[in-house]
Amino acid sequence: MGIEVGGLLGLIWLIIVIWAIVKVAKSTAGGLSKLIWILVLLFFPLIGLIVWLLFGPKG
Repeated sequence: MGIEVGGLLGLIWLIIVIWAIVKVAKSTAGGLSKLIWILVLLFFPLIGLIVWLLFGPKG
């Protein structure tokens, strides 16, 4: 049972990170800013997502 729960949570987390990357890509931020946010989200998913939610581009 632990494997199924872990796999489901991992899938949910992956969907959230992909959603955040898509939101960054569609934002009105500059190209370099978008690239930096996407790299932060890819290399530091947990911390990157929290920081992006607090300080990331809005809109």
